[in-house]
Amino acid sequence: MLETAFSVDDQHLIGAPSWTSVNRYDLEAKVAPEDAPKMDKLKGGERNAMLIPVLAERFNLKYHHETRELPIYALVVAKGGPRLTKGEPDTPGGPKYPDPDHPLDPSKEHFKVMTVPGRIEADSISMNILADQLTRLNAVGRAVIDKTGIAGNYNFTLRWTADNLPFPILHDPDGLSAATAKDDNTPSSLITALQEQLGLKLVPRKEHVDVIVIDHIDPPSPN
Repeated sequence: MLETAFSVDDQHLIGAPSWTSVNRYDLEAKVAPEDAPKMDKLKGGERNAMLIPVLAERFNLKYHHETRELPIYALVVAKGGPRLTKGEPDTPGGPKYPDPDHPLDPSKEHFKVMTVPGRIEADSISMNILADQLTRLNAVGRAVIDKTGIAGNYNFTLRWTADNLPFPILHDPDGLSAATAKDDNTPSSLITALQEQLGLKLVPRKEHVDVIVIDHIDPPSPN
């Protein structure tokens, strides 16, 4: 919940006790009817940040921001240029969230990404989102930051051989876990796959980044 609340990966979250990455909790929250229309105007990070007051109240969360120099990978364009297919442009006013009463034709749904270790399927996503997905997979051991300078949204499939899966893939109706199998058609490393399939590469750097430092957090109070 901490990573979701602050929209960061664990490398940008400093000082959290070990139990926060082990214990699991169910969270139920309601939005007042008069506030419901405002939800459609919030971006993903703004929605996530709504968890912070809950964590402060129920977990006694106290935190602060710091700037620290950390090793990162810069996602840049490789020699020969990018190999990307243009996706759908951003819609005016930002993405539209699903309306259960008026479902979209699946063939017209865009701006989505499915990610498992060894495979990323993207429909109209930006390079910034690709960098974020690579960071969250922790496939290269450090944060990935978009430095491509490529604007717009793109469609692509990125496949590589994923070793040492952090968790078993229990439910995989789309067959995404097949990317973990070693074969002659799947590059052995993410770095190779990025260059061969997307015309991108990862360059190691050190960069000053914003991190969240957890000053205090307790197990949640009872209901």
